[in-house]
Amino acid sequence: MTLPAALAEIVDDFGALAESDRVTLLLEFANELPALPDHLQTEAMEPVPECQSPVFLSVDASDATAVRLYFSAPREAPTTRGFASILHQALDGATASDIVAVPGDFYTDLHLDTVVSPLRLRGMAGMLARIKSQVAAQTATDPA
Repeated sequence: MTLPAALAEIVDDFGALAESDRVTLLLEFANELPALPDHLQTEAMEPVPECQSPVFLSVDASDATAVRLYFSAPREAPTTRGFASILHQALDGATASDIVAVPGDFYTDLHLDTVVSPLRLRGMAGMLARIKSQVAAQTATDPA
């Protein structure tokens, strides 16, 4: 599996930790999700119904060499917010082709399946699927 460098580094970081430390790292990511820019309102963003919490995303692939990602996730949902932050840190600024090539199940390599419910993990898969779909639609890049 070939991942963009930033995502591969995050996967490696999770893989190197003990189970309890993975949860701690996920919560650290939750605290690092950037606020939305002033020009972007949640109401104009795409909802991610696969998530148990109200998560919204916006993809700007007008520059296919540096796709911009924006997320809105409530602080009261640290797991979901952590997933959004992982995707933001790993893929914001990546090329369209790198994003659509990310395997839909890469999150299994984070080894969170023993500490996070399968339903929550499907939320992360849903976020990634929607990102890839938006990138493909905006750039005519063939989704993987």
